Amino acid sequence: MHLKPQVSVLISSYNTPFYKLQRAINSVLNQTFQDFEIVLVDDGSHNDPENKLIDFCRLHETKLTYIRKINEGQAQTINKAVQWSTGRYIAILDADDEYLPNHIQSCIAQMKPFDLIASNTFTITDKPDDFFVSDRFDRKKTIHVDDCILFATLFGKRKVFKKIKFKDGYSADSAFYDGARKSFKVGKVDLRTYVYYRNNPESTCEKIKSKYATEKS
Repeated sequence: MHLKPQVSVLISSYNTPFYKLQRAINSVLNQTFQDFEIVLVDDGSHNDPENKLIDFCRLHETKLTYIRKINEGQAQTINKAVQWSTGRYIAILDADDEYLPNHIQSCIAQMKPFDLIASNTFTITDKPDDFFVSDRFDRKKTIHVDDCILFATLFGKRKVFKKIKFKDGYSADSAFYDGARKSFKVGKVDLRTYVYYRNNPESTCEKIKSKYATEKS
């Protein structure tokens, strides 16, 4: 009988360049903690005519489940990935980020008093301004990433993700965390084992920040 893994790592990808997605997946495969599954959901991408991703997934199918569906956005994709996963704990990884090798092990070590945690990140930037993103309450203002709840740093027990669903829109991560706080024990921890690439001008956060900065000026 196949035993369920301790951790399910959920990745939603939409037109992510193959090299970035490969980097993300490899960072999970190289974890010090190995009792995991990866559920990779392709949200209707159309940028891989050579099927590099499919071929890569075949190499790791004992650890990785690949699912393709119509485009619905990251929130709905992760919600569905939760249903398709089997782990006791749920972790998330953005397709263009990566884990340091001890990320999963470090998260599990924090879980004794909590049902859900978020963490600070090891943030990659090109300039100091990259450390700041639009405030969820006033888009024309910015706050430091350390003061945010970041989507892919969420790590918690399955029961949290079964009860609380991600909703579309900016700050879906903070809304999820706030919703979980009402029924579960949650906490923000300073692990910095999640590598967050903020030096991407095409990211959703950066586009929103740029839009409101332009309107403000």
